[in-house]
Amino acid sequence: MALTFSTPPVIAGIGVNRLTADDDLFRQLHSLYGNALVNQLAWRFDEPLDPELLARFHARLAQGFLARRVQPARVPFARPYWLPATESIPLGWDSVPVADEGILDWYFAQSRVDFDPESGRVWRLSAAPTTAGGTLVSLVTSHVASDGGAVLFAVGDALAQLDESPDVTTGSGRLVGTPPPNVLGANIIDAGRQLRAVARGIRAAIAARGVVEPDRNPRPALPELPLPTRWSPADLVVQLDLAEWNAAAARHCGTTNGLLIALGAGLFGRSGRVGDTAEIRVDIPHSMRTSDDPRANATTGLPISVTYRTGERVDLAAVRSAVKRAATAYRDPATTPALQHLQPLQMIAPRFVLRRAARTARAPECLCTNLGETASGVADFAGQRARAVLMRPVVCTNDTAMFRRVEVGVNLSFSTDGHTVVLAVTGADPDRFPSRTVLRESLTAEFESWGLTPRFW
Repeated sequence: MALTFSTPPVIAGIGVNRLTADDDLFRQLHSLYGNALVNQLAWRFDEPLDPELLARFHARLAQGFLARRVQPARVPFARPYWLPATESIPLGWDSVPVADEGILDWYFAQSRVDFDPESGRVWRLSAAPTTAGGTLVSLVTSHVASDGGAVLFAVGDALAQLDESPDVTTGSGRLVGTPPPNVLGANIIDAGRQLRAVARGIRAAIAARGVVEPDRNPRPALPELPLPTRWSPADLVVQLDLAEWNAAAARHCGTTNGLLIALGAGLFGRSGRVGDTAEIRVDIPHSMRTSDDPRANATTGLPISVTYRTGERVDLAAVRSAVKRAATAYRDPATTPALQHLQPLQMIAPRFVLRRAARTARAPECLCTNLGETASGVADFAGQRARAVLMRPVVCTNDTAMFRRVEVGVNLSFSTDGHTVVLAVTGADPDRFPSRTVLRESLTAEFESWGLTPRFW
């Protein structure tokens, strides 16, 4: 997870909306790995949805905050900028009803999509009926053009305008960006600003050279299971009562967020990736999005170290203290790791350097995303309310060797409507979580240790 500390760009519609270092990083990863990771916002309705309603929803999204494309800058060192998209992927409608036991597979299948940031084909809306008479809806988005906060903002705006004509000038689409009146002059000015930002970043990195982040654990080479050359990570979706969740956290001197982190670290430890008393690095995304923020990605990340002890629950009080320390440290540039100050340099570095760095980069071993009480704000489609709302990163099907090389571990994503928790869990280590069955066994044991009662989809 890259961190953003630069000043947000000028509000689009009255200025140019340049890509941030985070946007640029995800763009480079997309060019190297394609759609290896996408975000998914999904709904599960108990009743049928009118296809015309979904068509209107699609039309509002096509004029909204997600409808953006990358415009490269032709001046060296100048940043690319966002412009309204010139096209979108059509609404997908599967006519074959999905049975209950096929729901997770249907949602995962929606991640098989080719995105193109330079045309604006960076999101896809699809739907299918269920055999029980309901409807499944999925919105898959490219991380180049939106983080979770951007998706929720765009969807909330589109749902609020379902009964209005699509208009890019009045909805969230007004924030996407406009071209500069003098393209060459504006790019020359931005190139100068970037070079100055690089100089400031290098000075700050030198000053912070003694600051370190929690270490990762090296991934053991063995066991290596006999798996196919292409593999799909094990994924599960679980519902729990929020009151039960909070009671378990309070019972062990912790918080709602702390319990999520403890579950993630406990699941990672149970996988066998680390031994007793290991320090697990947990990365915690944190939104930096403000009102009318035009940035595609406005998320920072807080890394903490969590102690795993075999056969014991993770210490929630220790997790709470670690999160507080990390949040305090990342508010001060002097205690921010040196690498984070070099993001302006990342944006102007030669492509071959970035590609080499990306090929040697490692994925988070444990990523825990708390989206809070976001589900209720996007659950209502013109009076029809979803039974459940799911938001998660989807680690897509890829080469088994790639998963081993980047050393990816477990991802957890938490959201609630104020009553029910929807927890999405992905085990992306092919040799520790080769199937959903294996992931479910470990996750069930971890829930039992906290006295939680899961309801698996």
